[in-house]
Amino acid sequence: MINKENLHATDYSEQEQLRAVLKNQKPIVFWFTGFSGSGKSTIAKAAESKLQSQGYHTFVLDGDNVRMGLNKGLGFDQEGRRENLRRVAEVAKLMTEAGLVVLATFVSPMIEQRNMVKEIVGASRFREIFINTPLEECESRDVKGLYKKARAGEIPNFTGIGSEYQAPSNPEIEIKTKDQTVEESVDELIEKLIPLISNG
Repeated sequence: MINKENLHATDYSEQEQLRAVLKNQKPIVFWFTGFSGSGKSTIAKAAESKLQSQGYHTFVLDGDNVRMGLNKGLGFDQEGRRENLRRVAEVAKLMTEAGLVVLATFVSPMIEQRNMVKEIVGASRFREIFINTPLEECESRDVKGLYKKARAGEIPNFTGIGSEYQAPSNPEIEIKTKDQTVEESVDELIEKLIPLISNG
C-alpha cells in the first residue's frame, strides 16, 4: 500500500500560465451534460472543428472512448459511474494545466456528480453546458439503439428509463436542440464559447 505521506504535489503554476500564453487562449473545461442521444458528442465534435479552424487548441473527451480505454474496467452501477466521472475530471484538469480547451461529453445525470467534477477541475475553469433535448426526442432518434434495449430490460438503470436525470437548474450555457439543426446548435454554441476562451 502506498503511503500518502510520501507523495508531494509539484507546483506547475508558472508553466500553466506560460502554456496558456503560448496558446493564446484561456484553458477551460466545457462539460456537456444531457440525455443519451441529445447530441452532446455530435455538437462538441463539430464545435471543436470550428474552434480549431480559428486557431484554438482543443480536445474532446468522449464518454464511450473513455469507457473503452482508460475506464474499461469500471462497471455501470452508481459507484462505477461516479468513479468514471472522477477519473475523467482529473484528466480534464491535467489537460487545462497543459493549456487546452476541453470539451467533455458525459451524461453525468446527477447534480452531485457534476459538482464533484467542478470541484476537481476548479470552479474558474469549469463551465456546464446543458444540451437540452427532451427525453422523447432522444428516444425517437435512438442513434445507438440503447433506448430500445433499455425498454426491453436489456440495459438496467439506463438514464431516463430506469434511472433519473437531474437537469441543471442554472447552466452557464443551454442549447435546445429539438427545433434547430445541428449546424444551428453549433453556431449558437460557438458564439457563446469564443468570449470565454479568447484572450483578445
